[in-house]
Amino acid sequence: MSDLRRRVFGVGSPDSTPASSRENSPAPPRKDHGPSEYRVIPAAQLNKLTKQKKKGGGLKRRNAWMFGLGGLFGVLVAVLLASPNGSMDKLVELAGLQDMSLDSLFDVLPAGMIKDVQNLQSQEKKLVDYDSFSVGLHARSQGIEAKHPVIMIPGVISTGLESWGTEEQSRQYFRKRLWGSWSMMRALVLDKASWKRHIMLDKATGLDPPGIKLRAAQGFDAADFFITGYWIWNKILENLATIGYDPTNAFTAAYDWRLNYMNLEIRDQYFTRLKNYIELATKVSGLKPVLLSHSMGSQVLYYFLHWVEAEGYGGGGPSWVNDHVEAWINVSGCMLGALKDLPAVLSGEMKDTAQLNAFAVYGLERFLSRQERADIFRAMPGMSSMLPIGGDEVWGNSTWAPDDKPGQNFTFGNFLKFKKPDTDLTEDAVNLTVSQALPYLWDHTDDWYSDAVRHAFSQGVAHTQKEVEANQKIPRHWVNPLESRLPLAPDMKIYCFYGVGKPTERAYFYREEVDSQNRTMAAIDTTVTNPDGSIDHGVVMGEGDGTVNLLSTGYMCNRGWKIPRYNPANISVKVHEMRHEPDRFSPRGGPNTGDHVDILGRSSLNDLILRIAGGRGEMVEEVVYSNIREYAGKVKIYDEDEE
Repeated sequence: MSDLRRRVFGVGSPDSTPASSRENSPAPPRKDHGPSEYRVIPAAQLNKLTKQKKKGGGLKRRNAWMFGLGGLFGVLVAVLLASPNGSMDKLVELAGLQDMSLDSLFDVLPAGMIKDVQNLQSQEKKLVDYDSFSVGLHARSQGIEAKHPVIMIPGVISTGLESWGTEEQSRQYFRKRLWGSWSMMRALVLDKASWKRHIMLDKATGLDPPGIKLRAAQGFDAADFFITGYWIWNKILENLATIGYDPTNAFTAAYDWRLNYMNLEIRDQYFTRLKNYIELATKVSGLKPVLLSHSMGSQVLYYFLHWVEAEGYGGGGPSWVNDHVEAWINVSGCMLGALKDLPAVLSGEMKDTAQLNAFAVYGLERFLSRQERADIFRAMPGMSSMLPIGGDEVWGNSTWAPDDKPGQNFTFGNFLKFKKPDTDLTEDAVNLTVSQALPYLWDHTDDWYSDAVRHAFSQGVAHTQKEVEANQKIPRHWVNPLESRLPLAPDMKIYCFYGVGKPTERAYFYREEVDSQNRTMAAIDTTVTNPDGSIDHGVVMGEGDGTVNLLSTGYMCNRGWKIPRYNPANISVKVHEMRHEPDRFSPRGGPNTGDHVDILGRSSLNDLILRIAGGRGEMVEEVVYSNIREYAGKVKIYDEDEE
């Protein structure tokens, strides 16, 4: 919330930087004719303006409607939060809203009010539509045009999920998105129990619950917008289209991110379909495609690169990747996991919930409690592929971490901290490193969850080439770049693009408490805060892109894939870091943001993607602003020839 306030109002924003330090947009400069004291306008236009001024009463009436509806909403929320036994379901039933549709709501609202809302939405869209198409137009002016087919693999939660169930409980949602649309919001508010039944996978099988059928939306619509107005891949699609891409040479390989990767193939044949599309694109164009992944999509793609060649799985053989992939563009890839994933499944919390004020926390807990949120995250086992990878060798131990700052009075290596700083230590309080936090997670979750995750994913380190080669035959190691290797594809090129300079979750202060059923529960201790902001409501902040820590986005690209056992074919890996330099007046950060999601709209990132897709990858420069190479050199993973 504090980050949102800084973005919108720009007050005291530590993220904002002077305009002089920003990257120039590749868009051509706009002409500015300067201010003018007087302007001559036609008489007809003057009459129109005069009439609009006389209609001021209409604006007052609309304001009255807005005020009245806002007051009614406030009363309803107050009733919900004040009632000791209140719930959203009871409130909806009391108000008679359980059968209300969006169309019926529009029927009873004044036409003038609906028009005002539509105008507001249109103006919001203009606010975030900075440099639409301009990056592609600039690239086209330099002779860059569509060349290699482009296949995009989205990140976690960015793919919409729609219902295809025809049982009685699902008919009202048929082909409506229960993730990634306003239908999701309506279902969550008006029918929370049913929404949870649909969105959570079966605990025993990890597949659809009986009578429920949710599938990933397909095509460009699957990931261009999350909900109306909140773009994700849309700007990349706009610029690709500007240099000649369309559905014949570009494809979005959307997937159900809730499933573990083995079940992605078992239920949806996802990897088989991806393989077939790459082969078809290669055959039709005569050129190898460029694969473009973001966030969790990079882990999915890394898994695919093993699956497609393995005998008994994709069966492509050891030369398939080299024969079919021109380049891999890895955008904000969480190759060593996302640290925030562990508190999410442990206690249903992360920085976004920890920083809420007391009133917001109370409202959130009444609507969707910590335990409910944790249960939902656990029932999406695919998300647990992002549990931190590399153990203490990467993330540090009780006395040290590779990214500790000089003069820092604590270490990032204590990942879950049960001891408050500068206080007497309780007898039972024990701080936990990442390697110790995983067993703690298994002990505090049901057996079905821990068994499913440990069967599907591995978080360790292979220190020898012999171990790496053995792991090439074991699917649960295929998501872990520290236990498996890149394919034998010397002609493929890898480009790592990620944001730096935005405070990111690194460790957590926790406390244990006993619930009403006498169970020991863990929760973030939000009472721990440092004046300098390094600890914010129990969350210890480090370096990264606001979501994924720098060690995860940067270690493999800068160091790990330089170690021969992880990259035996010596595939070229080029790194281009992007400083987080947001526009304080843009709610999404503007064209120079380095935020984990908003970076997809960054002008320089779009420009680099177009150059690689257009066959001009040699124009991409190696750029490193952070201390990642220093940190990576301290990670306790070595070449076998090193001590």
